[in-house]
Amino acid sequence: MPQKFQYSDDGSRYHTLKYHNMRIWGRPVYKAVVDAGFTCPNIDGSCGSGGCIYCSGGSGYFTAPALSVREQILRESARIRVSHPDAGVIAYFQAHTNTYGSPERLREVYSQALECGVCGISCATRADCIDGERAELLASLGVPVTVELGLQTAHDSTAEYINRGHDFARFLEGFRTAREYGLRVCVHIINGLPGETPEMMLQTAEILGKLRPDGVKIHLLHVIEGTALAQLWRGGDYAPMDMQDYIDVTVRQLELLPAETVIERLTGDGDRNTLLAPLWSLDKRAVLGGIMKRQKQLDSIQGARFRED
Repeated sequence: MPQKFQYSDDGSRYHTLKYHNMRIWGRPVYKAVVDAGFTCPNIDGSCGSGGCIYCSGGSGYFTAPALSVREQILRESARIRVSHPDAGVIAYFQAHTNTYGSPERLREVYSQALECGVCGISCATRADCIDGERAELLASLGVPVTVELGLQTAHDSTAEYINRGHDFARFLEGFRTAREYGLRVCVHIINGLPGETPEMMLQTAEILGKLRPDGVKIHLLHVIEGTALAQLWRGGDYAPMDMQDYIDVTVRQLELLPAETVIERLTGDGDRNTLLAPLWSLDKRAVLGGIMKRQKQLDSIQGARFRED
């Protein structure tokens, strides 16, 4: 008899964000993506320069958003509610490092989101940009807050090669600080980083699983025009994963993550105007369908190989 996954009501074999949102909010919830005009310490020279090799912002050129945070959220909320009038809206501060600023600026930015009646806030940042003062500020906002931390890899050699700007120990420090203040933590990892084998990608998932993160986003490494990675790719020094390898690794990673961890993403959304490779990633439906098909073939479910110690 096929295994039944406990955190599913539609036959899914992993803990979907849709299932989580319905269980927590009792209604569909969508994210209003916001650019608050922050930069990154790995670009402006505070902890490095050039940014991560896959980051299109690595040139250091930033433009202020044309609309205020409040205007962006109201516009996105209106767009969402055309199709989903009863949906909840989470303000998703996605661009760059959204705790990289003074506490005064952070409070002003996030207060604008609260004025729009959002049901929650999601804040993308770096582990080296979350400390007690900033975590306490986020925890005091009065709505559920998710801190999205980019781990990318648990291997320090890879982190150094991609110019990440911090090591795994620093990630752990930021992760634990966020947890200490009661913040929900979603961790991002990337498959297909230069020099990494499938075994290394599985090790990252296994190490991360033992931390029991609230959420995980699994990304495929995209080669984007204008990045250092694009130069490596053009020179023949980097080859992206093929689709079947990505599917196989991702299915095995899901087995290593605890069942209660929400899987908020299983592949990224590449911009077809700037994506150089792999072009198969543009067919997101095929990738997700391939993951579900492989899970069924193997009778695999999230958490099947998770071990606490």
